[in-house]
This record gives sequence, structure tokens and C-alpha cells, in this order.
Amino acid sequence: MSDVQLQEQLKWEKEALLKFNLMIEKIPLFHRKIAQQVVHKKAQLNAQERGSSLVEEPDIVRAFFSEVPFAFYSLMIRLLDEVGFHYKEYEPH
Repeated sequence: MSDVQLQEQLKWEKEALLKFNLMIEKIPLFHRKIAQQVVHKKAQLNAQERGSSLVEEPDIVRAFFSEVPFAFYSLMIRLLDEVGFHYKEYEPH
């Protein structure tokens, strides 16, 4: 399935999409575009894997945790907090 097909098939929960966009805006410019691409794609895959056609907040949070390199973990946690994502139950241990 191509990325275009994937994007056309899935909708994003409004509040979750607003938080995602705000989070992306807060990521340093040099990393912003790649973060947006990989997390967006993974969030949609996460939604599909749970059988949903709607991307929800947990899909996005899990995507950030799985796709953002560990070197940026503390920045990511700070930004997740600032944006208001409920991430603690999805945080890897």
C-alpha cells in the first residue's frame, strides 16, 4: 500500500492532530521535517494495526516513542508534556 493510499484512508482525531502539529512545530527546525514524516507514517500504521481508520492520540505517542532516536528522548518527553499528550502509560521502561 502506498503512502498516498494510506493517508487517504485514515482520518485523524481532531485534538490529536492539533497536538501532533504543535509538537512538530516545537521540534528543532533541522529535525522537524523528518520527524513529521516518520511519526506521521508510523501513527497511521499504528492505527491500522489496531484495526482503526482513525488515528488517535495513543497511535501518535507510540509513534514518537518508536521513531525518535534515544538521543532526543529527554527533549521529546519535555515536548510531549508541553503539548499535553498523555504519554506516561506508553513510555517504554
